[in-house]
Amino acid sequence: MLTSRSFYDLDVSAKKDHPSIPPDVKELAEFRFLLRRFLAFSEQAAESNGLPAQQHQLLLQVAGAPEGTDVTPTYLATRLALRRHSVVELCNRCESAGLLRRIASEEDLRSVSLHLTSQGEEILTKLSQAHAAELRERVPDLVDSLRRLLAMEGDR
Repeated sequence: MLTSRSFYDLDVSAKKDHPSIPPDVKELAEFRFLLRRFLAFSEQAAESNGLPAQQHQLLLQVAGAPEGTDVTPTYLATRLALRRHSVVELCNRCESAGLLRRIASEEDLRSVSLHLTSQGEEILTKLSQAHAAELRERVPDLVDSLRRLLAMEGDR
């Protein structure tokens, strides 16, 4: 019977050694696992708050843009590594959900900047608090893994 624990939280105590695999590959696999475990948490946290993971990432990039940045679909496409038309669709969904609003540029009416609504800020704040708590727990393992990778790079 499965418990509510995530697959990413399972402890695999019986590890197989593969002597032909370089140690840096093993460390890279461990680091990737630790990152994926955090990302899985992030996706689940967003969805448990009624927000698809990609919409959460979009809201995060809107809110996290440096001061003075014109947050446009093109800017967000770069930050999210998505195509502009995919970002426009995400923006449409966020706007329909009351999380985001578009403001037309006074200089170029074809251009819009994107801003969080108070509802968007509220859900993002709630999710950010949960993420901060998760990071406090997970960061030591991530940092240790990254240090081992960097040390191996220095040994070359």
